[in-house]
Amino acid sequence: MFLNLPFVLQSSFDLAVVPVFVNAGAALMPAIIAGLTAVISVLLNPKKLIKLFKEKPHVPVIVIAVCIALYFGFSLIGGHAPEDDHSRTPVTGVSSSTTPEQWVELAKKILEVEARGPVQPVKNGSDSKQSAVNPPTAGLSEMIYRGNALRNGHVGEQSPTQLKLSWAHEEEDCMFWSSPLVTADRVYGAWCYLDPPQSYGAVVCLDRGSGKQLWQIELKPDGKELKGFFSSPALTADGRYLLIGQGLHPDYDSDLVCIDTQSKKVKWIYSTPLHVESSPAISGDIVVAGVGAVEDIATHTPKKHKDPIKNENPGMVIALKISTGELLWKTVVADPESSPAIEDDRVYIGSGFNGAAVVALDLKTGEQVWKTDTPYPATGAVTLTPDALLIGCGNGDYIFQAKEPGGVVMACDKESGKVLWKQDMGDAVLGAIAVKGNVAIAPVRDGRIVALDLAAESPDKRMLWSRQIKKGSRALAGPTFTGTHIYAITHDGYMFILNAGDGEEIEKHFVNTQPGEMNMCLASPMVVDDSVFVASETGGIRRYDAGGSK
Repeated sequence: MFLNLPFVLQSSFDLAVVPVFVNAGAALMPAIIAGLTAVISVLLNPKKLIKLFKEKPHVPVIVIAVCIALYFGFSLIGGHAPEDDHSRTPVTGVSSSTTPEQWVELAKKILEVEARGPVQPVKNGSDSKQSAVNPPTAGLSEMIYRGNALRNGHVGEQSPTQLKLSWAHEEEDCMFWSSPLVTADRVYGAWCYLDPPQSYGAVVCLDRGSGKQLWQIELKPDGKELKGFFSSPALTADGRYLLIGQGLHPDYDSDLVCIDTQSKKVKWIYSTPLHVESSPAISGDIVVAGVGAVEDIATHTPKKHKDPIKNENPGMVIALKISTGELLWKTVVADPESSPAIEDDRVYIGSGFNGAAVVALDLKTGEQVWKTDTPYPATGAVTLTPDALLIGCGNGDYIFQAKEPGGVVMACDKESGKVLWKQDMGDAVLGAIAVKGNVAIAPVRDGRIVALDLAAESPDKRMLWSRQIKKGSRALAGPTFTGTHIYAITHDGYMFILNAGDGEEIEKHFVNTQPGEMNMCLASPMVVDDSVFVASETGGIRRYDAGGSK
């Protein structure tokens, strides 16, 4: 997103010392125009301008000084002193004897300043913890939203408590709605900056030990800026390719993005007419994601549009080959905002508003295997247990409460789609349901965390406990479940650690740096060994380490 302006200036100076048989003014003109265009694009984008001034305060001064110098230099090289309506006297301080060697010296000085680099945007980090910037350690299997299809967000055997902040990576005015993905040595995340009617976004890679930013990607291969991210990243088994959807709920023309983590560049993008809030699922060399409908707020029906491809488009599920970006298939599914899961060559995904169903598709062809209606729109992520498919649904969304709230957790047979049971939750279940053994932990929009016994035969025995974790709060994000502890996030930025046996509070932490204007903490935490990684609306990505572990 942010142009390396000194590089542009360097190109200008190189052109300025072309041998005398080339017209110096003609050589300079394209570089000057390119530089001015880049500057104008920065000035018209608040996010760019703010970050430019903060990270490189010398650049604006240099740009202004050099533009003035180039203007006068161009005039002098052309054999004319600058003039106005009243005088033909050369401007004081600009000598007509300026030589190409002096221009080169000025360029060298600018490059020396640039070479010092910006201050790293890491807070509370420690360089002593930083690991080498090498390709990521290969994993044993693909990593998807919440780690795996059980969606429990837990890696390792520990349940850290007495948490202490180790580091925080923050981007001013940027919201981290996307849940972090943690590997052996890296943390991947994505942010969103709102500048209505547009949004901007970036994917960041951090050193797991120190929180130091290793790289950040804000641009597509064509130079256009990425939109804001809601989708959470997935990573191939070898750690090479990161897949993530882009775009927010009102966005058209958004993409599925594949990033090469070794080259630190976008490998390919697949453009859709709608948006990809769905967090992708991976199976080998195949990635699958839902492309959600752009809906009218009042009716939740797909919007009318002058473009026939976008007009009342209900949405679709897409599958692509990761190594090439080739589209393998796309299947029409109504509003598949849900995050899919893949098992045994089948794709399972929820259908949201105007669909209200859970659907099974053939991984190789995209053909529908079965479709089962749900009582309410199924926008939550699909959770797979050894015995069943679980999905949460409800008539509310992340922003608006339904007039008559309703929601359920539903279990289906994975082979046939037959409904095994439904548990009434009283409000929408939007976040992922986390499973360990025979216990499932579900977040409810009204602020409750609910524990369910998956082996129970009746609804009254299935609900183990229900706990309102904070008065007036909403539970929009999926909780992390280690078996003994639950790590749950409230919409206003609190992380609670609960006893998994009865839901009693053990401790809580404010993970925002300040109250969020939108009160939308949507990212789910990850517990990896004795650390907790969490993203929030105003607190960026944070790592907490255990002061005491069980």
